[in-house]
Formats: sequence, structure tokens, C-alpha cells
Amino acid sequence: MIRTVAKVLVVLNSENERPSQISLAVCFALIAGLTPFFNLHNLLVFLLVLVLRVNLSSFLLALSVFSLIAYALDPLFHLIGLKVLTAEGLRGLWTTLYNNTFFRLSNFYNSIVLGSLIFSLVLFAPLFFALNYGIKKYRRHILTWMKNTPLARAVSGSKLYEYYMSYARLRSRL
Repeated sequence: MIRTVAKVLVVLNSENERPSQISLAVCFALIAGLTPFFNLHNLLVFLLVLVLRVNLSSFLLALSVFSLIAYALDPLFHLIGLKVLTAEGLRGLWTTLYNNTFFRLSNFYNSIVLGSLIFSLVLFAPLFFALNYGIKKYRRHILTWMKNTPLARAVSGSKLYEYYMSYARLRSRL
């Protein structure tokens, strides 16, 4: 877990990773983490994480954070899912979908599964744009300020730091 957090910090500070790759990883983790794990839509999310160019360390860290948060939000998910499942206008849709084997495997008849998926899909786009904006601001202001502090300049000028960087370059080639 500590290694994953360290990788995320390296990615946040890296100029090679685009902010959208990190933001998209966290947004996919939002869906996979807030919804119950063993569902068909999470299989699609994991497939997208592997196919699209997103940061895997950010995804794994955010997945563990959102999975912990999900237990506290389960009553809210249940209320959202129950409202949608018991809506009079959607009764025919849910009956038709339940009679279809594929949709029955998706567990959308479960109020927590449906409520958490709706909740996470509603938050997907706002979270993506907010994280993108925040990462750009972080890199532009905080990271440049941190690099110019006397402590950072002293550490980056030391022999130990030079040895560490040569080790890191060698290890990245392997």
C-alpha cells in the first residue's frame, strides 16, 4: 500500500503523465469502488482500465479508498436504488429486463447495486473535470514552489540524491 501511494505521488509530480490519465483512473475507480465488486459492469470498468491509457497505481489506490467509503454510503445507495426500482413509470422496463438472463446477471434488481451505479455515474464527469483542474493547479503552483524551497534544493544537490537517481534510472530500464 505504501509503495502504491509513493507511485501515485511520483505520477502526480511527473511531467510525463497527463492529468487526464490520472483523473480518468480515479473516475473509473469511483465506479468500481462504490458499487459491489462482483458485478458485470465492474468487468467492463476493469476492461476499460486495461485498454485505455490510465494510470494503474492511481486506479488501485482510489479503488481501495472508494471501497472503504462505499460501506458508509450504502444506506444512501439503497434509497436511490429503491426509488428508481419502485418508480411506477419504470415498472415495465424493470420487468422486461429481469426476464432477460443477461440483465438478471447484472444484479440491477438489487437496490444497492443500482443506486451505487447511478450515484457513481452522476459523479463521474464532475469528478473528472475537478481532478483535471486540481492536478494542473497543483503542478503549476505547489510543485514549483516545493522544488524551489531551500530543503528541496539541498536534497537535490546532494551526492545521495545523485546515487538514488542513477539507481532509479537503472531500475526503470530493467
